[in-house]
Amino acid sequence: MRLTYRNDLAELDRIAADLAAFATQHSLGADTAHVFNLCLDEIFTNIVSYGYTDKNAHEVFLELTVTPVEVTAVIRDDARPFDPLTEAPAPDFDSPIEDRRIGGLGVHFLKTLMTRVAYRREGDWNVLEMARTRNAPGPAAGS
Repeated sequence: MRLTYRNDLAELDRIAADLAAFATQHSLGADTAHVFNLCLDEIFTNIVSYGYTDKNAHEVFLELTVTPVEVTAVIRDDARPFDPLTEAPAPDFDSPIEDRRIGGLGVHFLKTLMTRVAYRREGDWNVLEMARTRNAPGPAAGS
């Protein structure tokens, strides 16, 4: 499934709906759908909120695939170069919540909940690939 979204946070609802339809179509478990929704929400929010240095319209592309073994999402954007796997700050779990700096939690979710994550730069494009073993147990939906 290949999808295109505007660089607008209002698209998050459409991403969630498209992901739910994909999960239903491919009989993915609720845990798998929930994990992908959480990670894609975090990554898309970061792209839109921090990736662009202009106010122009941009497109963000999402490709979802499924095999008998795993589910994969590849997200492509033309935002400034940014490798979230090496450049995002580590989350602060030790300080009191009111003292913690913002950032890093979404990438922590990505690294923790996905089986495989890779970033590459292709020309002017950031390409982030995330995969998870099909129907692997994960956090309960709504947690």
